[in-house]
Amino acid sequence: MDEYDYDLFVIGAGSGGVRAARIAAGHGARVAICEESRVGGTCVIRGCVPKKLMSYAAHFGEDFEDAAGYGWQLGETAFSWPRMIGAVHAELDRLEGIYHGLLDGAGVVLHEGRGVLEDAHTVAVGERRFTAEKILVATGGWPWVPDFEGAGHVITSNEAFHLERLPGRVLVVGGGYIACEFASIFNGLGSETHQVYRGDQVLRGFDGDVRRVVTREMAAKGVDFRFEALVSRIVETDDGLAATLDDGSTITTDVVMYATGRVPNTRGLGLPEAGVDLRADGSVPVDEYARTNVDSVFAVGDVTHRLNLTPVAIHEGHAFADTQFGGRPRATDHEAVACAVFSNPQVGTVGVSEEDATHHYGEVEVFRSEFRPMKHTLSGRAEKSLMKLIVEREGRRVVGLHVVGPDAPEIVQGFAVAVKWGLTKEQFDATIGIHPTSAEELVTMRTPVPGQR
Repeated sequence: MDEYDYDLFVIGAGSGGVRAARIAAGHGARVAICEESRVGGTCVIRGCVPKKLMSYAAHFGEDFEDAAGYGWQLGETAFSWPRMIGAVHAELDRLEGIYHGLLDGAGVVLHEGRGVLEDAHTVAVGERRFTAEKILVATGGWPWVPDFEGAGHVITSNEAFHLERLPGRVLVVGGGYIACEFASIFNGLGSETHQVYRGDQVLRGFDGDVRRVVTREMAAKGVDFRFEALVSRIVETDDGLAATLDDGSTITTDVVMYATGRVPNTRGLGLPEAGVDLRADGSVPVDEYARTNVDSVFAVGDVTHRLNLTPVAIHEGHAFADTQFGGRPRATDHEAVACAVFSNPQVGTVGVSEEDATHHYGEVEVFRSEFRPMKHTLSGRAEKSLMKLIVEREGRRVVGLHVVGPDAPEIVQGFAVAVKWGLTKEQFDATIGIHPTSAEELVTMRTPVPGQR
């Protein structure tokens, strides 16, 4: 008779948890998973997928304008928020159904409800209790809103996907990728868009040139930035929501959306009661194999607050399952992981920024090109793209690659392989570019920016 109900019990059916459950089951483990919301997690249900679909919608306004430069004569256009949001949610329903099918096909038992650890081998889901040899925590993160007067009036990215109508005026608070993406979406769909951020440029932590170009281009497209500012209070008025900034100025808007960061979703999970250590921010510290300080409890994904990206969570979940149930111990390599920002303009990046490069690699050379994409020579749009390489001077490896402009994430995905595996600038130079493309700039830049470290 088995000592436990399951070999593995996963708390959280998001991308990392589902991958871990499926792979472990494929290795022959008896696996269960629980979810208190919808299967698919943040990325599929309230994050990457619906956000990118909305980003596609927001780009059509510019596409219609650009078409005139290419000889197209368009009639009157109109946008329907209910029609778009209905189509988005229909796609999310389809994807959730696929996730259910994947779990079922792998033989993973789904328990609907919130999972709470009662001890190192027991999970309570409502009134039911299940034991497992190993427990994996994959509960992700949750939007964080500071406490201030009127905070009850704000929405987060979670609620943005459920607005009944397109707001005429939107105030986005924050300067990270989520804030920039939603500011670009609302602006592109026609909302009067303001963005308040405590810093002097958006996208803190990204390469300085990326920050500069994105800030410049978003402002040129109509986003009203208020930098080095905070919202001190929000009150409801006859004309909407009045947000007072700490400099005394007021922005009146229909919706205030906070995108000021996300926190690990560990509150009330029973982790301390089960003996699992937590950091001050609520995240779960783990080793390279996803192990916590408790031998039977593991964690992957955003709940560990290492590198909060969906593909990273999936990779961590897969590696965990291979290590614990497949007899193939392996760790996730978090170096040189590519990422994207689906703002307008888009960003793709892999490796280190110019600012961080010297701390990691000593002296570097920087290659940079800013230019108007070929598409805009006829459309007349003044928008410029950025291509940038950071090269380790001694070893000549390309250690940072940054792109801002159309299709930046698609471009960087391919180049990420080259950066990940340590190709040199000379190997980039020896690669013949595809002409005419924007991406060919990355293999044709020959002259470094003068005065580099």
